[in-house]
Amino acid sequence: MSTALSTGHVGINVSDLDRSIGFYTDVLTLDVLERHDDDGRRYAYLGTEEVLLLTLWQQASGSFDADLAGLHHLAFLVPDVDAVTAVESRVLGAGGTLVHDRLVAHDEGRASGGVFFRDPDGTRLEVYTNSGLEGTAPASDDGPACGFF
Repeated sequence: MSTALSTGHVGINVSDLDRSIGFYTDVLTLDVLERHDDDGRRYAYLGTEEVLLLTLWQQASGSFDADLAGLHHLAFLVPDVDAVTAVESRVLGAGGTLVHDRLVAHDEGRASGGVFFRDPDGTRLEVYTNSGLEGTAPASDDGPACGFF
């Protein structure tokens, strides 16, 4: 018997909880659902409308390393291109940089795509939509935009 699975939430190790909370609340407009600063154990639960999406754990001493096994990137689905461009504006407004210099299609001929960027610790993030990007160029001709960045 198979059980249907869905992602409940994602936990991310961070090096500075305050900085990461600021980033995720400003750029992704997540709410702080809970925060704990007990006995050197600092962590926070972030989400929307009381739905937990991320847990941030201040226990990293370095930045994300794409050369190590583990998380490749974290992607968030939004309803339309306008929502993607709103996130793009907030990333740039917060002083962040895009991995690709613009909103890109996932691959040649695809209607889906989005923006790719990094959080303050270098964790690779994507905000995308499933439609509305017909005719938008991909990041390159050598594979999906979310594959190698």
